[in-house]
Amino acid sequence: MFGKIRRMSRIFKNDGRALIVAMDHCSFNGTNPGLENPGKTLEEIKTGGGDAVLVNFGVARKFEKELSGLGYIARLDLPPTYMRKAHDSRLVFSADSAMRLGADAVIINIGQGAGIEEKSFEGLARTVEYCDTIGMPVCAEAVPGGFDADPSFHALEHIAKGARIGNEIGCDFMKIRYAPGFERIVQDSFVPLVVLGGSRSENPKDFLQVVYDAVQSGAAGIAAGRNVWGCGKTVQMVKALTAIIHKNADVDSAYDILMSN
Repeated sequence: MFGKIRRMSRIFKNDGRALIVAMDHCSFNGTNPGLENPGKTLEEIKTGGGDAVLVNFGVARKFEKELSGLGYIARLDLPPTYMRKAHDSRLVFSADSAMRLGADAVIINIGQGAGIEEKSFEGLARTVEYCDTIGMPVCAEAVPGGFDADPSFHALEHIAKGARIGNEIGCDFMKIRYAPGFERIVQDSFVPLVVLGGSRSENPKDFLQVVYDAVQSGAAGIAAGRNVWGCGKTVQMVKALTAIIHKNADVDSAYDILMSN
């Protein structure tokens, strides 16, 4: 597994934490406000001090210069588009291709539930098995029941079980939902856990509070998109999140950073 430690260090800093900005939304929803020009967004993330980004292959190929200086997590699967509600993400790209593009890690969706786990768990296992041979870290994004599942699937119990299943299959870190009581999930996991940002929050202070609570509960950081490049103040939001994640700033201090010019 030579190379995994070095690649992971490009994502997680010396404190073991990471601010990852997810920019992979356009593969299922077309252009999103804030992602019209991926190169510009990447530069704003770097200016704000972000650690890593999650982008699709097309962005990585076209904006290599702008991507340099950031940890790069490559999405290997494609979800159904906005015209079809489902969660059967298809594993379409290879880890070898991600490595040729300079990726520091790869990510795929998984989730427990009928019609989901039959494909996703096998895809994760095969990816982990192969990536061990080339020293490529694997992130599993675990969403119980799928993205369109009933809110009952988002309960702490389901998140915790999905996280441990991903651990057991062999991923190197995970992207999962946050819920009150997150400490339990951290205690039951033996890989770093980053919290997904979720839907766009109407109140950015509420989003900052969730990030603060997650980090205080033991999360290794966040992987957020719409609440970063979708808020209209990408640079300031990245700075605010960096303060919480790497400097243990409180919510009020982070909000002041966000509101600054």
